[in-house]
Amino acid sequence: MPTAVLTDRERTAVQAYLRLMHTVRAAFDGPPGARRPPVVPPSVLAEAEQALADAGLAGNEEEFFRLLQSWCPEP
Repeated sequence: MPTAVLTDRERTAVQAYLRLMHTVRAAFDGPPGARRPPVVPPSVLAEAEQALADAGLAGNEEEFFRLLQSWCPEP
């Protein structure tokens, strides 16, 4: 499978999305019964949304997830 070469804006969008996912995972990881935050910090969500919009990927989930998988494939 050929490797996609991401533009700077696409790479920024993928990185912001991954930071968002790591933030969500960190919020839900931990000991059972631990208090979980009800929302993702607004700054993290805003960063991801802005990066997606800047890359022209807002509302184009299929294209975004194709880029995400090509840049960060599952093990």
